Amino acid sequence: MANHGRAQRVADQIQRDIAALIQFEVDDPRIGIVSVTGVDVSADLAHAKVYVTSLGQAEAAQGQYQREPSEAAERASRESTAALNGAAGYLRGLLARRLQLRVAPKLRFQYDASVERGRQLDELIDSALAADRERLL
Repeated sequence: MANHGRAQRVADQIQRDIAALIQFEVDDPRIGIVSVTGVDVSADLAHAKVYVTSLGQAEAAQGQYQREPSEAAERASRESTAALNGAAGYLRGLLARRLQLRVAPKLRFQYDASVERGRQLDELIDSALAADRERLL
């Protein structure tokens, strides 16, 4: 039980540190604007799965968020995740200097679609409420 608490504290610290490292230390245009949404750490702290979500490069360049996810946005998300996985070793080295652990966990980045699903659910709820209001009037 005590190990689970430690793993969660380490995961939280990794999330904060990785977010800062991506923002300030990684200079890869394929990554774009990335948000670290969560981190799962293995019980032995040897592996960390880092969940990221990104604003597609096309939308970032336009300065707006499109309502419907485009093929370009999905491709940009895949490229961003692939670029982060390519930089995982570099980020692990930087992370090792920040964490006070014997061994820094091996990082694996994974796209987190929960933000997009949440947005879609919000739109469904809004449209259902609007339809109810129209029906009552």
